Amino acid sequence: QVQLVESGGGLVQPGGSLRLSCTASGTGFSINYMGWFRQAPGMEREFVAQIAWKAGNTNYRDSVKDRFAISKDNTKNTVYLQMNSLKPEDTAVYFCYLDRPSRALDWGQGTQVIVSS
Repeated sequence: QVQLVESGGGLVQPGGSLRLSCTASGTGFSINYMGWFRQAPGMEREFVAQIAWKAGNTNYRDSVKDRFAISKDNTKNTVYLQMNSLKPEDTAVYFCYLDRPSRALDWGQGTQVIVSS
């Protein structure tokens, strides 16, 4: 079984920055991808960014690709999401996920990001 623990959310003013972290723990697992979704109040969960664990290829939703950067530390089984130039519309609960071979996605508990003045 894999557990994902997120951290780094909080309240930030428009134009500010936050860095989210997500660490995977467990035994005997391998990783295809790790990434982030988010869910705003009353909205469906939406994809934000993903990174391939071996090759490091990244994908982003269009609205964040010039402002957010996803990175990883394979030695720590940790993925990061650096969020810059934050906007009120980035306000959401951010969920980390892990894609393992032949398994359903594993999800973190979510971390709240609020962008407000």
